[in-house]
Amino acid sequence: MKVIETEIKDVKIIEPTVFGDDRGFFMETYRASDFSVHCTEKSFVQDNHSKSKQGILRGLHYQTKQTQGKLVRVISGEVYDVAVDMRKSSSTYGAHIGVILSAENKRQLWVPEGFAHGFYVISEYAEFVYKCTDYYDPDSEVSVLWNDSDLKINWPLVDGQTPSLSEKDLQGIPFSQAPAF
Repeated sequence: MKVIETEIKDVKIIEPTVFGDDRGFFMETYRASDFSVHCTEKSFVQDNHSKSKQGILRGLHYQTKQTQGKLVRVISGEVYDVAVDMRKSSSTYGAHIGVILSAENKRQLWVPEGFAHGFYVISEYAEFVYKCTDYYDPDSEVSVLWNDSDLKINWPLVDGQTPSLSEKDLQGIPFSQAPAF
């Protein structure tokens, strides 16, 4: 496993070691001992799996209670994945990291507690899986506007089209009004 530091200290890109030949491949996607050294010692309590069509944007979400760290990856297709620092005391408050995650590059992104998270589907469809350090709590979920001008996220929109959003994300709030940690 190779851990790549990002511009935001606590967000990490993880590249697994892949063993492959003409029969296929094998890779270890998670090992607690390595993860605790490079990312966090917290345990994962919930795994999630979603499938989305091209042009769908999910996010930017976080919870104010039962905050979740997320280890995310794509098992089919390709997405642009974003983590936004919502920690008011952080020197990178309001900054974001955006990376391409795909079944082909097999990269993972560690998004710690205190970050809003979202992704945009670039390929025809994508299957997205992630581990969480706490349980989903819909009553404390916040959705920040995906296109908030304060965040300056350069989403790689297919053909420049407006993404398809859920009702919750259409009602997202500006970053300036979002509760910070």
